[in-house]
Amino acid sequence: MKNIILFTGGARSGKSRCAERYAARLSEHVIYLATATPDDDEMRERIINHRARRPTTWHTIEAPTAVAAALADLPVGTVVLLDCLSLLVSNLLLANESAPEPAIHHEITSLLSTASSRNLTLIAVTNEVGMGIVPAYPLGRRYRDLLGWVNQQVAAAAQEVYLVTCGIAVELRTLEAAWNRTVQ
Repeated sequence: MKNIILFTGGARSGKSRCAERYAARLSEHVIYLATATPDDDEMRERIINHRARRPTTWHTIEAPTAVAAALADLPVGTVVLLDCLSLLVSNLLLANESAPEPAIHHEITSLLSTASSRNLTLIAVTNEVGMGIVPAYPLGRRYRDLLGWVNQQVAAAAQEVYLVTCGIAVELRTLEAAWNRTVQ
């Protein structure tokens, strides 16, 4: 069974839609784990739009910071779409601004462990934020670095990793295997 599948890409790259299509192929009954919080009008509108395009058979659990705990309560073998790691890291950073690393490390370690022990199919969405400009302020740089670490940890545990750009998903594990064959 495929345990962890990661979709990454830039903002508005189509990664959430690709992850949703992937999840829909696996199961009619998907648990959608949402990390967004409706803190302003624009985020409320985004959340409404995301909900509207999901099948009615999908169940949404809102977990802005405690994703691993939400996973622990799911039946063994459930298909879960986590959208998204980027907001999870942001939420944990802002909740633990003076020392976010332990909270983020614990949450990601627990998330990966729980997905494995519960035999869940975890489809995670995240932003690739390391390809743009260096943020001008310390909190932005800290966020970029923390999310980069989280993305590496989840990708290392994932059986499939997709980079999405312009709505097109490219599977990176296949490219990695080809590259490894050429350098050995």
